[in-house]
Amino acid sequence: MREPAESAETTKETTEKETAVEEPPEEAKPIEEKPAKAKPAEAKPKKKKRKGIYVHYKVEEGKLKRMLPFCERCGPGYFMANHGDRYTCGHCGFTRYKTAETGK
Repeated sequence: MREPAESAETTKETTEKETAVEEPPEEAKPIEEKPAKAKPAEAKPKKKKRKGIYVHYKVEEGKLKRMLPFCERCGPGYFMANHGDRYTCGHCGFTRYKTAETGK
């Protein structure tokens, strides 16, 4: 059936309740600080020191001598890394194997 029409007073009360702003509690609980736990001292990993350009050259008789070869693909300025049995370019990945010297 039909619901009775709401009176102006009841609608006024509901709008006041909806628009009411909630106030924060008067007393907020203080934040309790936890005691600091003693952690064992951990050794931090050491950072690798970057080698400067001075390791690629050596001074002999007043002249500079290159210690490592340049990359054949990349050209001058790109040194190849020494890996014991081979030289490798870090820029392009070119690898040149060292020749085995046989002594009599």
